[in-house]
Parts: sequence; structure tokens; C-alpha cells
Amino acid sequence: MKLNHIVLFEPQIPANTGNIARTCAATNTPLHLIEPLGFSTDDKHLKRAGLDYWHDVNITYHKDLAAFLAYLGQRRLYLITKFANQTYSEVDYTADEEVFLMFGKETTGLPETFMRENPEKCLRIPMNDEHVRSLNLSNTAALVIYEALRQQGFPNLELRHHYENDKLD
Repeated sequence: MKLNHIVLFEPQIPANTGNIARTCAATNTPLHLIEPLGFSTDDKHLKRAGLDYWHDVNITYHKDLAAFLAYLGQRRLYLITKFANQTYSEVDYTADEEVFLMFGKETTGLPETFMRENPEKCLRIPMNDEHVRSLNLSNTAALVIYEALRQQGFPNLELRHHYENDKLD
């Protein structure tokens, strides 16, 4: 079975991380947080954004980028950055059993040296750079994880669900 992972490099805004955790709960996606974090995981904004889904998220903390890379080993890693020459939709996310999608911190993104060492792993979301400096981190994570899941046929996700008080009945 395919397994996708979302990796946040030194996230700084608790609401973004909370929203991403909610997306992880909805998509059965493990979340990796690379420290230092710009907030406490006890932060009320973080819990509010993640609502009551925190217990449904598989979260792994890594003390720094080196610790995460040691954990990663030879598994597939993609770096989501506006500085890439390849778009996120050009990748075949079905080729590997596990896919790790790394997103940078809200203020400075991923470390420049790390990206320069791994240009073939860098992916971009098309946007108009003349009007917008960057996209919101939680929106970006949702967009990319759902593209990977779409290509994989949405494994273990409900494509249809009937609710007791279904508004379309």
C-alpha cells in the first residue's frame, strides 16, 4: 500500500500546522515536524485549527534536518518550493511505496543550501509570482497531498459517503 508523508521544516505559525494536521487526519497521512518549532504543540491556536483531530494524526518529531534525513534513508523525498523548475503535477506519485513531501517554514521556506544540493527533488506549484510572494502553507500542503492521492486512486479514502441527514437526499 502507498503511504504519503507530510514533512514541515521548522513551522512557525500554529494555525497552519493545525490545519495541516487536520488534512493529515482526513487523508491518513503521517505528519513529520522538524524542530525547532516556532510554537508549542500545546498552543491553543494549534489545537483550535486541528480541532478534535489531533488524536487521529500520526506525528513524528525530528530534532533537526539531519535527524529527519537519517530517518528518511533512501525513501523518496520531494521539496515543495517556488524555486523549482518542475511542477508538483509532473511527478508520478505511484512509483514508490512511500513519498515524503517537505514544506519549508512560512517566512524563509526550505534552506537554500539543501535545495541547491537536491534540485531534482524540488517541485513548484504554478502561480503568478508578480502578484504573490508565496501561497499559504496549509493550502499548499493540501493541494500537493491530494494530487498524490488522486494519482494513487485515493487509497483507503471514502469516495462516496451517505450521511444520516444527507443534504442531497
